[in-house]
Order: sequence, then structure tokens, then C-alpha cells
Amino acid sequence: MNVLLFLAFSALAFWIAYRTYARWIARKLEEDPKHVTPAVEFNDGRDYVPTKRHVVFAHHFSAIAGAGPILGPTMAALYGFLPAWLWIVLGGIFIGAVHDFTALFISMREGGKSMAEVARRTLGPTGFNLFIAFTIVMIVLVTSSFLSATAISLTSLWPLSKIGVEPGQTFLKTVVKDGVVMGRIGGIASMSVIVITLCSPLLGWLMFRRGLRLIYAYGLAALICVASVLLGITFPVTLAPHVWMVIISIYVLFAAGTPVWVILQPRDFINVQILYGGIVLMFVSLIIAGFGGMNVSMPDFNLAEGTQNLGLIWPMMFITIACGAISGFHSLVAGGTTGKQLPQETDARKVGYNAMLLESLLAVCVLLTIAGSLSFVDYKSIVWPTDPAVKSNPILGFSLAAGNLFHRGLGIPVPLGTVFGILLIEGFVVTTLDAAVRLNRYLFEELWAILFKNPPAILKHYWFNSGLSVVLMWILAYSNAFSTLWPIFGTANQLLAALGLLAVSSWLLLRKRKYSFTLLPAIFMICTTIASLIILLFKYSKQNNVSLIVADAIMLGLAVGVVTLVVRTFIKPAAAASERIPAAEK
Repeated sequence: MNVLLFLAFSALAFWIAYRTYARWIARKLEEDPKHVTPAVEFNDGRDYVPTKRHVVFAHHFSAIAGAGPILGPTMAALYGFLPAWLWIVLGGIFIGAVHDFTALFISMREGGKSMAEVARRTLGPTGFNLFIAFTIVMIVLVTSSFLSATAISLTSLWPLSKIGVEPGQTFLKTVVKDGVVMGRIGGIASMSVIVITLCSPLLGWLMFRRGLRLIYAYGLAALICVASVLLGITFPVTLAPHVWMVIISIYVLFAAGTPVWVILQPRDFINVQILYGGIVLMFVSLIIAGFGGMNVSMPDFNLAEGTQNLGLIWPMMFITIACGAISGFHSLVAGGTTGKQLPQETDARKVGYNAMLLESLLAVCVLLTIAGSLSFVDYKSIVWPTDPAVKSNPILGFSLAAGNLFHRGLGIPVPLGTVFGILLIEGFVVTTLDAAVRLNRYLFEELWAILFKNPPAILKHYWFNSGLSVVLMWILAYSNAFSTLWPIFGTANQLLAALGLLAVSSWLLLRKRKYSFTLLPAIFMICTTIASLIILLFKYSKQNNVSLIVADAIMLGLAVGVVTLVVRTFIKPAAAASERIPAAEK
């Protein structure tokens, strides 16, 4: 079937959802434009900073999107096109966007607090403790997964013959490997990441200290993006994967401890230009290629190979796609940074719900790009190699598909399109890493307050907590392959979303408001993720992978504990409300 039909239906469904379902949810939440937001009430110039909605949207979208909506669909496409597409569209509208909007809204109502703090108000101190512990485990898994993927992709090589060019006929630097001339695709992205990172503090200073107008900021950000690519083409940086792991870890350590306006916000603002550009290029290329007759060439269903490599389609496909349909990490961003920056309460719907729909649209475009532009044989050889010596490289798989699509749709040379494809991912993997480590810093600070009546001074210092987050990330990434880490990350990510929806449902219940639109998705995701954890536990036991066995077992135990607390809250809501809600809110 033509790719244009799938793209048009997806875009129309997302637009209708925002115009109708999001507004219905806002009414149920009792959205109030006059309500003072935490950014305004607690403005401290460091974490609580009232910021224009468009800037916050750029930060929020680039932080939540990262590589998730690209890597997830790329991995899960092995099951076939149709199951993946249906889950992205329906899951994004009725589960993912609902989760993001409600988590952001309630975080703002609770003073910009994390979902763990929301759990304290709805499920009591035990719920808070369980959420803190679970979220720390989940963030270590997400950061280790992305660190592993980044280190592999920044060293990506691909035969020039498969790109359709001869040596000397392309701007790509080359290297000969096993007698085959390979293009050094990853090295260009490496230099781009370096340049963007170094320029971020300058843009941050101009925007937040010198009051640079938004239109000029966009122009400067675009200029930095173009310059970084040109420098990458001329001076590609190629290092070993383990060296990149160390370099990125050091960068993330410093980024997580500096004020948000120095690196986090301006870096996201620059990177989002590439992500916006990538979405537009994919969208336009798919439309043109669709009119030109491009069809989905990937099998509609490929359950046998999907099951062999990933496991049963339920629950494994649902957790593999991860961020494209629903992501618990989004609630961490909402409660960790975004909820502290929005100046109006009505912005929660426009940022929270819309950003998730845009991410789902990105996931649809990624799926259509792979399904229509990359042969299924090449897809499997890159993303699901049968040779144990060859590491899975889904970033390269997507990048090559993007290069082919841009060439067919817009006439862009395949090498240049492929480079843009890899850039589309790389900057956002690093962006997600520094945002996630910053969030884990907050959570470790809360954990020590739980474990110690008077925590030692070093445990309160942000450099110590950032360093601890980085070390745990590096150890797990260094000792496990990406394809091994992704399933348990996806499960942890979706389980956190399920627990977040349960906390939101409890918050609504205790205030006697409608909660079925959050509770039903929560129940579905709880069943899906617990089933996945059980399957993975048996798998890791056979592999004797101690670190992942421990992580899996911890998450199972924490999930059961949270579910038990939620059931008790719903059985006796009146008693819970009297204990946990101030009289002014009843």
C-alpha cells in the first residue's frame, strides 16, 4: 500500500485528537489559565525559570524525543509494518499523550514536583519511596542504553557501493575494511555533536542574559547546525566506541550540574532545529515519494522472525517501540524540568499533549521511511545481524533509509541524506543523556533524605549525585550490548509510565474527579510490562546476566508494591483523601 495513505491517516488522527480529546481531558483536569505556575511562584534563576512556551516546547520535545521514537520503531519493525503502525497511532493518542499531559499538569499543580512527590501525596510515604527507587533504576537503564547506542553509531561505517557512489565521488571520508571501501558516516556526526555542545553556552548567555530576540536565536541556532555539519564533513572525528563512552560520560557529568540556561536549554534549542528539519524533510519526502508511487515494501506481518529475536508480539512489541507510543521518561522530564519553566497552566496541554503527538508522528515517519526505503535484507543485516561478531546498529539502519528517502523524494544525494539521518539522532541521544542524569541527580538527593535523617554534606552535593549517576550508566553500558539493554529499558520505561498513570488516577480519585481515561491505560500497561519483566527474567537467567537479573527482579518487586498501594487507595479513597490532601483542596 502507498506510504502516503498511512501518513495522511496518521496526521489526521493526531490533529483530531488534539482538537477534541486533549480539550476534553483539560476540562476533566479543571485547567485554569489564572492559576499561578511554579515557574512564576518559585522563580530562582536556576531550576525554576519562567520561559516562553516555544522555547520550553523545544526543550521538552528534544528531551523526550531523543532517539526513542527512532530506535524503537526501527527495532520493532521486525514484527512487520502493520502491528507497529497501529500501536504507534492508537497508543500515542489514547495512552502516551494522555500520560504526558496529565503528568505535566499535575506536576505543576504540585509545585513543579516530580512524579515521586505526586506519589507521596496520593499513595503516602511508601509510594514515594518506591517511586524514587524504581525511577533511579529506570534512568540508569535508559542512559546506559542510549550511551551504548551512541558510542556504536558515532563509529558507523557503510560500504560506498551500497550508498551508490564510487571512491572519490563523494564528500565522505573513507577507510578500507576487509577489502571493502567504507564511508565514515559516524565521524561527521561526532564533530557536529562537539561543535553544538561548545556553542551552547554562548547561545544560552545571549538568550537568557542578554535578551536575544527569539527570531535571532532561531537564526543563530540554525547557523550553528549548518556550521557543525560542514566542519564534520571536513574534519570527521573517529574514535573507538569505548573512548566515546568515556568522553560522553564526562560531558554529561558537567552538563548535569550547571544551571539549565547554560547548556541544557540552549543545547536543546539548537538540536531541536535538526529534529524539526528532519521531521519536515521526512514528511515532505514521504509525500513526494508517495505521489511517485512509493509503497510499503516491508512485510505487513513478520511474526516468526520478530518472535525469534524479540519474543511474543505481546508484550514485547509494545515495550520495544517505547517512546513512539508511550514513555515513562516523559513524566520525569515534565516533573524535573518542564513543569518548572511554563509561565501559564494552559501551556501544559499545548506542550505536554502536543509534544507527544509530534513524537508519535515522528515515529510514524520513521517506520514509513524504513518500510519504504530500505530493503528488508539490508534492514535485518544492520539491525538484527545473525553474525555474533557484528553489533546491532539501528541508528545506521534508520540513517541509510533516510538517505534513500531524501534522495527519492527531494533529490538529495544519498550520502548527504544519510549523514543528516544520523545527525537527526545523535544530538538528541546526548540531549536525553544530560537531561536524564540531571533528573537522576534530583532523585538521588531525595533518596538520601529517605535513608538518612541528616544526610552527610557530600550526599547533598550535586556533583556527587551527578557523578554517581554517570558511573552507574557507564558500567552498565560498557558490560552489555545495546540489543541486550533495549528490551529491559523499554520495559522499565513503559512500567514507569504505567505507575505514573496510576499515581495520576489516584490524584484524580482523591479529588473526586473522572479518572477512567488514565486508569484504563494504566491497567493495560501494567499487565503488558509485568508480563515482559517475567519473560526477560527467564531470558537473563539462561544467559547468567547477573546485573540485568537484579535490575529485573527489583523492578518486579517495586511494581507489585506500587500496585498494592494503588489498590488500597481505590478501596478506601475517603480515608486516603483525609490523610493526604490539604483541607483547602478537598
